[in-house]
Formats: sequence, structure tokens, C-alpha cells
Amino acid sequence: MNSFHEQMTEYRRQLEMGTIQKAYKGLMEYIMDLKTQLKNKYPDHFVSGSIYYGYMDMTYFSFTPKSLQDRKLKIAIVFVYDTFRFEVWLGGYNKQVQSKYWKLFKESGWNKYRIVPTTAGVDSILEHVLVDDPDFSDLNALTKQIEKAALKFIKDVDGFLSRH
Repeated sequence: MNSFHEQMTEYRRQLEMGTIQKAYKGLMEYIMDLKTQLKNKYPDHFVSGSIYYGYMDMTYFSFTPKSLQDRKLKIAIVFVYDTFRFEVWLGGYNKQVQSKYWKLFKESGWNKYRIVPTTAGVDSILEHVLVDDPDFSDLNALTKQIEKAALKFIKDVDGFLSRH
């Protein structure tokens, strides 16, 4: 499938089956529920009012504690479509902040989480897999997995930054 026309023909064929729309709607509802649950459970964290739905490449929302917000950093809970997993990303409010902290992590030799190779064209500084191959048959368990792993990531990043 090389041409845009061929891709659209296949896309239409897949949509006519109806499964893609139902799965996508279910995924968006789950992410909205996850965001709401985290917002209600952690009122001291900034949780974005909206979700970035993306172009079926990633969907995310922010979940940032005040300590990171004060440094102009943000945490994103991200569903990555091509790897079909949930990740957590540390990013900056702008490119200058992102470059500053990327350099700090890179030069420190800290390797607890993956440091992106470059900040050029990237929205993150650190990335970590929260749940690989998520099991959508038990959404409560999935939410607990995401929450626990995200909180550990935040705690580790906060700890590193408080020492540097």
C-alpha cells in the first residue's frame, strides 16, 4: 500500500467493519476515566483539563505534582499506539526548560529511566514504560498498575532533582 488513495481505501474498509470505532471510543473513555480518577485521588497534582487525542500516534494527559510544576516540568501519562502501551514522560513547559533538564539528566549519568537521545523534535526528557501490552479486560487493575508505576517515576524524578 503505497498511495494515499490505497491507504484510504483500506482505512474505509476497516471502518466499515465497525471494530476500530468501538475500540477507539472505549480507549478514549478509559483514558478519560483514568484522568478523572487521578485528578480526584490526587487533588494536589495538576491534571490537564483536556486530553490530547493525537493522530492515532499517541494520546495523553498531564499529571504533574506541584514540586515539578514549580520547576516548569510536567508529567504526561501517554498511550503510544505503535507500541500499544502506556508510558510516562517527563517534559518541560518549553524548549529552553526541556533542554536545561535534559542536559542535567544526561550529564549526571543517571540512568534509572530512559533519557531521550536528543530534545530536537521530541516532547520528552525522560520516558518510561508503565504497562507493556495492557490487559483491558480488568480496567481497575490496569488503572492501579498505571497509577503505581507513574507515582514511582514521579518520586524517583523528584528525588533526583532535589539532590541536584
